[in-house]
Amino acid sequence: MLIQFVKMIQFSRLVKAEGRLWEFNFRKVKSPGDDLLNVNVCDERGNRIFFSMEKKETDWRIAPGEVPRWIIQNENHLNEAVADELRNW
Repeated sequence: MLIQFVKMIQFSRLVKAEGRLWEFNFRKVKSPGDDLLNVNVCDERGNRIFFSMEKKETDWRIAPGEVPRWIIQNENHLNEAVADELRNW
């Protein structure tokens, strides 16, 4: 019997966008071979925004879907935050 262990990775990062800091919460999907992150952040009204990021070649990119413009405009900052954190794993 083959048992495969996949480590759960979850972290939060502060990212500056639109002149303020936003706390983004990341959780790596527990599936071997898949490079997918579930991400959530609160907007200015306290509503939680959920979206995914996929690894495309060497960068993490926001998956297609309805995501506010201010998040899409800061995709490179999110990519840097994810790459920095996952480098330690």
